[in-house]
Amino acid sequence: MTGTGPTLPRIRVLIVDDQPLVRRGLSLILSPDPSFEVVGEAENGAQAVTLARRLRPDVVVMDIRMPVLDGVGATRELAATVPDCRVLALSTFDLDEYVVGALRAGAYGFLPKDSSPEDLSAAIRTVHAGEAAVAPRLLTRLISTYVRAPHGTRPTPTGLGELTPREVEVWRLMATGLDNTGISRTLDISLSTVKNYITSIFDKLAVRDRAQAVIVAYESGLVTARVAAGDPPGDGHTG
Repeated sequence: MTGTGPTLPRIRVLIVDDQPLVRRGLSLILSPDPSFEVVGEAENGAQAVTLARRLRPDVVVMDIRMPVLDGVGATRELAATVPDCRVLALSTFDLDEYVVGALRAGAYGFLPKDSSPEDLSAAIRTVHAGEAAVAPRLLTRLISTYVRAPHGTRPTPTGLGELTPREVEVWRLMATGLDNTGISRTLDISLSTVKNYITSIFDKLAVRDRAQAVIVAYESGLVTARVAAGDPPGDGHTG
């Protein structure tokens, strides 16, 4: 070991998109950065699953709408068969029902295709660290637009009855778009306490991250989307 300290291993990235120019563009953005290694490219979801099983990337940058097997189906297969690789979903549109499907299937994050190279790099690092790479407000807008609890048949999430009243309060605030700082201010509790509550909520609901917790909140009817004329999409209120 030299005096400069250990070199961190590069993040191995698989790029998946049905458009060759997009794949090449993403590769050209990431390759010069010494913290990334682009290990392969795939043009559809089926090819992505095959390559991921062989190459074992850390992060798969996954287009959502593709032929043969779309990004939602590919994400579901990867979550089941290559759980160590994490999916960052890409979409042309910043509000897209397919993105919700990918998050439900196990994607760790979502990025619109018009994002900057800096945002892409940051999102890959966030996903690689095991965090959800979706801004809380955008996440809430996205999910509240496309997830509805069936009337009269709302599913009961695993562990819902185990949540304390305070945990339900934190979960509701999370699902209406507040980040950890916002929850801390609203409830007048410390950031570390908020993080502890969120960890407990994830455990009790058997969800992996913030995105899945918010999806369950809408599916269970804990929160609903406002539908009054003039309301911005996803400005949730308690239901």
